[in-house]
Amino acid sequence: MDFVPSAFDYSLAFSRNLGWFKPEDQQLLRTKRIAIPGLGGVGGHHLHNFLRLGFQKFNLADPDSFEIQNFNRQMGASIETVGLLKTDVLERMAKTINPDVEIRSFRDGVNIHNQDEFLKDVDIVVDALDLYAMDIRISLYEAAHRKGIPVVTAGPFGMGTAIMAFSPYRMSFNQYFDFNRENLTVEAKIIRFLAGVTPNLMHQKYLRHRIAVDLFERRLPSLNIGCFAAGAAMGAMVTKILLNPNDPNIRWAPHGFHVDFNLQKSIRFWRPWGNRNPLQKLKIKIYHKFFRRDEYQK
Repeated sequence: MDFVPSAFDYSLAFSRNLGWFKPEDQQLLRTKRIAIPGLGGVGGHHLHNFLRLGFQKFNLADPDSFEIQNFNRQMGASIETVGLLKTDVLERMAKTINPDVEIRSFRDGVNIHNQDEFLKDVDIVVDALDLYAMDIRISLYEAAHRKGIPVVTAGPFGMGTAIMAFSPYRMSFNQYFDFNRENLTVEAKIIRFLAGVTPNLMHQKYLRHRIAVDLFERRLPSLNIGCFAAGAAMGAMVTKILLNPNDPNIRWAPHGFHVDFNLQKSIRFWRPWGNRNPLQKLKIKIYHKFFRRDEYQK
């Protein structure tokens, strides 16, 4: 398909955003650059949502190609895209929505060697890394904190999502999750992440096939409902931050929010000291038991 940039009118394309945004708000969002390190379960949804909001500058990273097991939840996954790089597919999608989009693609993914380049000119980072990519998650978000870049994470949990935002002038991502301990396995880091970002595992109440869940065998179920929820929550939080990072209503970490549409329930939570909180330490032990492995690190 050939794109005709001359036929595109930004103001007209996003005119229905006005009312919720002032015209100057919309133009401000147009100038902001968002880094999305990962285009899998939630990353593609984040990108699509940001495009519809009128954002048009992105740094994207993902080394993977689409596979048939991505069909249940990933934006861009289809029979036509199996075997194609996610960065290429989603960059094409972006240009069909906004031909003026400015994308810097990192087709080998983000790593410790290119993370500074990935963060160049970035106004905000949205967490879209694979759950098991804990080492680069820790390194990248610590680098963002040093550079004064906020980080937002929104995880899909069952039929809902939990979201947290990390200010570069407050508690960092790694400080909150207490990732700086020695001898933590990848799985132990994941459990710390899950314990920190969710007030409880309320979504397990409707888990119908428990045997399909095995953190240590890398089998964790994920629904498109949760991925869409994460995208919506991320869009609202990022827009709020970028329009006014000094807004007193932004719930920066150690505050967070969890919503579940199946249970029709929402929780606003506050975890002072993050995972160093005594109650969080107890919860981490409980989460280890839930995943059926005794691997708690003191």
